[in-house]
Amino acid sequence: MNWEQAWLKYEQDETGTYASFLSSITLKGHSEVLDTAVKELQLAAAAMYGIIPHVNESEKIPHEGIHLVVGDNDMAIGTEGYKIESYGGLITVYGESDVGVLYGVFGVLRLMRSGGIPDGYQGVEIPDNPLRMLNHWDNMDGSIERGYSGESFFFKSGEVIVSERIMDYTRLNASIGINGVVINNVNVAGAAIDLITEKYREPLKTYSDIFRAHGIKLYLSLDYAAPMDIGGLDTCDPLDEQVITWWQRTLDALYSELPDMGGFLIKADSEGRPGPFSYGRTHAEGANMLGKIVAPYGGIILWRCFVYNCTQDWRDTTQDRASASYDHFIPLDGAFDDNVILQIKNGPMDFQVREPVSPLLGAMKATNQVLEFQAAQEYTGQQRHVCYLVPMWKEVLDFRTHCASENDRVRDVVAGRTYAMKHSGIAAVANTGNDSNWTGHDLAAANYYGFGRLIWKTSLTSEEIAEEWVCQTFNREAVDVICNMLMKSWPAYEKYTSPLGIGWMVNPGHHYGPNVDGYEYDMFGTYHRADHLAMGVDRTEAGTGYIDQYFPKNKRMYSSTVTCPESLLLFFHRIPYSYQLSTGKTLIQHIYDAHYEGVETVSEMLEQWTALEGTVEALPYMRVKKRLEHQLDHAGLWRDVVNSYFYRKTLIEDEKGRKLY
Repeated sequence: MNWEQAWLKYEQDETGTYASFLSSITLKGHSEVLDTAVKELQLAAAAMYGIIPHVNESEKIPHEGIHLVVGDNDMAIGTEGYKIESYGGLITVYGESDVGVLYGVFGVLRLMRSGGIPDGYQGVEIPDNPLRMLNHWDNMDGSIERGYSGESFFFKSGEVIVSERIMDYTRLNASIGINGVVINNVNVAGAAIDLITEKYREPLKTYSDIFRAHGIKLYLSLDYAAPMDIGGLDTCDPLDEQVITWWQRTLDALYSELPDMGGFLIKADSEGRPGPFSYGRTHAEGANMLGKIVAPYGGIILWRCFVYNCTQDWRDTTQDRASASYDHFIPLDGAFDDNVILQIKNGPMDFQVREPVSPLLGAMKATNQVLEFQAAQEYTGQQRHVCYLVPMWKEVLDFRTHCASENDRVRDVVAGRTYAMKHSGIAAVANTGNDSNWTGHDLAAANYYGFGRLIWKTSLTSEEIAEEWVCQTFNREAVDVICNMLMKSWPAYEKYTSPLGIGWMVNPGHHYGPNVDGYEYDMFGTYHRADHLAMGVDRTEAGTGYIDQYFPKNKRMYSSTVTCPESLLLFFHRIPYSYQLSTGKTLIQHIYDAHYEGVETVSEMLEQWTALEGTVEALPYMRVKKRLEHQLDHAGLWRDVVNSYFYRKTLIEDEKGRKLY
């Protein structure tokens, strides 16, 4: 085995605290999922205490050990929820389903290794979000679009890989409550187009079986032009009878052999992808055609809202990429079938280090919605920089949309508490690859773990999630230091990259490293509009009008430079460099200072990590140290490039006399 077990490595526990509990497991009956739960307890018992638990099949309540109970509890905990009770020498895990019991087992093991399970403990966990998904952008040649952790462990050289690593990956997902996985890139190309054909049926059946035993459904990204690309038709018009018949025949055959398939993710009419627009059809018509075909199988269609004009003219100040998704989809509210779900990015742009919440969230009152995050750090350091994203995601989930008098936060909308939805939840672009530590940077695994835990229970704090992860991945002695590093990493990254909601400022294509004008005169949009007098995009009614997409209270907040959060000031307003911020600093001085402060924070993080030598394992210690050293150098490059750009633009000196190039 050439990979690690991340937070499921179950290290030896010298205290023996839970050895007696793990010595026996009692349950009634069998299922794939219950067998998985038992195996996980056995793995933990062997690794932590060197024991093999005795498994008892009995209806009687035992006096000691761990008791797994399905369906014998009067609490309304839903099909995926669980209850844990600890009395005397017995820990009981209740679930209304075997999946609930599996999640409860992982909950027990998490408590054992982080917070502890005191005698008399009673805990109930019910997931906040029905759909909890990972979207992989893996390609069939083994590469991963926006992948920063090595190659794919799903695909290689046009083949689907079946390996032991798939089992360990699935265990990691189940341990944090993930219940759906899209294994291939939304930009479907090459051999991936054929994933829905008989050619790859057998390995996909194996995946589906492994996933099912862990409470997870398999999803695929679809090529919308498949009727043309592999079906030989001359159209993929969603209302054409030949097209409908081809999809019906193809997906019927797929479901006949993979009845547990969750459904399909589709990127259409975006960045060159085919879609219904080519035929004068709406996105609702395009999505509903597929929705009707998969509905008898319980399948769902996830339809991405990342649709915008990517051939803009930078000189046209009326065009605004931020407005696109709302403009395209709001007129279609209520037009989608009840097994079609719109997948909406957290912001109106593209996973920037800071951008406002998408105005689509909360605005669509009659449409299923899934919120989309990006755990892969495309614009936040590409897993070469530490950037703990859970605090960012918390801000998004806690944002008040003012779409209703109550339950109006984003977390309420996507959980289905604001409006009645048949399907809702949260997805993230995955950050895994075949590197031995799964995520390239050891500390980037905090985003993988943190995503699952946060969307399961959105009331958890960023600090609580970080502490859980550190306890299970490193050790208790490292908790304070690593948690402190994680909590200041996102603010630091924001400071030394792009200021006050501007974003972008990256090299085109690969998106790594500073290039202030990299996309500024590009067809994909315009982002900072800096000249020698001012910078920022006016998105008020006097500008692009984007601000009109928000509900009145938020529109008023963003409309004024006085009430607009300064972290988003330049996203919504064009500001002169002499403008005074709440700190008393001018805008230009803030840019200079923030970039220096961000680099200083990274230097502090490197010092903190260095002090952990001997406290954490040698191999991860050296890997993280090397990455932090690179981050410090790269943060300095960001600081110098951005500060020099604005110095040359404005000829305004740094008040503190620091060197500007």
